[in-house]
Amino acid sequence: MSGAALKFENPIRDAISRIRFAPKSDNLLISSWDSSLRLYDVGNSALRLEASSEAALLDCCFQNESVAFSAGSDGFIRRYDLHSGIHDSIGNHDDTSTCVGYSDETCQVITAGLDKKILSWDTRTPKGIACVRNMDSEVMSMSLSGFDMMVAVGASIYVYDLRRLEKPFQSKDSHMGVQIVCVSSIPYAKGFAVGSVDGRVALEISCPSNSDDIRYMFRCHPKSTDSKYHLVSVNDIVFNPIIYGAFVTGDNEGYVTAWDATSKRRLFQLPRYPNSVASLSYNHRGQLLAVASSYTYQEANEIEEPPLVFIHEVDNDNMRSVSVGSSSRR
Repeated sequence: MSGAALKFENPIRDAISRIRFAPKSDNLLISSWDSSLRLYDVGNSALRLEASSEAALLDCCFQNESVAFSAGSDGFIRRYDLHSGIHDSIGNHDDTSTCVGYSDETCQVITAGLDKKILSWDTRTPKGIACVRNMDSEVMSMSLSGFDMMVAVGASIYVYDLRRLEKPFQSKDSHMGVQIVCVSSIPYAKGFAVGSVDGRVALEISCPSNSDDIRYMFRCHPKSTDSKYHLVSVNDIVFNPIIYGAFVTGDNEGYVTAWDATSKRRLFQLPRYPNSVASLSYNHRGQLLAVASSYTYQEANEIEEPPLVFIHEVDNDNMRSVSVGSSSRR
């Protein structure tokens, strides 16, 4: 795998909160604490859009190739026309909005905020909130897949059907005993992966073709020479959309590691990045991996190099082979 940093005429001025590839192209959406949403054409190495707002942007997502949304520190959920750069607000939380996602299946924009609410907007109905769900605690992370929504609260995962948001149809304890930082759904199967503040990952994948469901937990870092675990927050997890069971993790020390969920092995690790790994994203073909190297405001002694986005071409032979630089992890 080779990686190069995207070049910006005007550099990103503050921490990157989220990067997401478009559903059907190699356009990359970038939200940042510098209050700007950027759209970068990776294939042509060109910035297509930079839209400023009045608040730090803590998350972003695509509706389609032409429309995107962001979640702002002022609570507002903004909708962007990616061709014109014009944006407006579809509504707001009572406190900082932290998560935003879009469901093709239900045409809903789903958001979460520090007001301990999950809000849902039906994009087919102008200016209408379809549902409000009050949570007991702040939502740390959220992921959508099909009709399912996975929500991380504390050390627990709640799974909702987007058609019936009144209550979760599954409630699961991660058995980590510590705060979950990120939850990631799986594009081709039922299930999810979660990453914790102490460097652990828990997987739960249902395999409809056989009875061998995948459920286990492992640490991303082995024990050190003094037999103590290296506790580093797992900030993001993404699954390759093409290769079954292949996923990558990004942590707060700047490491990106590829894993095989089926064989429980590490495939490879990329060279350390100058900052924490704040966000990860695969393109729709699974051939490009975007890595946001940025401080995350999680730790007082965090390195504060300028935030950068790196693009790696994925070597599918390495992703498919569990023998390349691998070691068994549980």
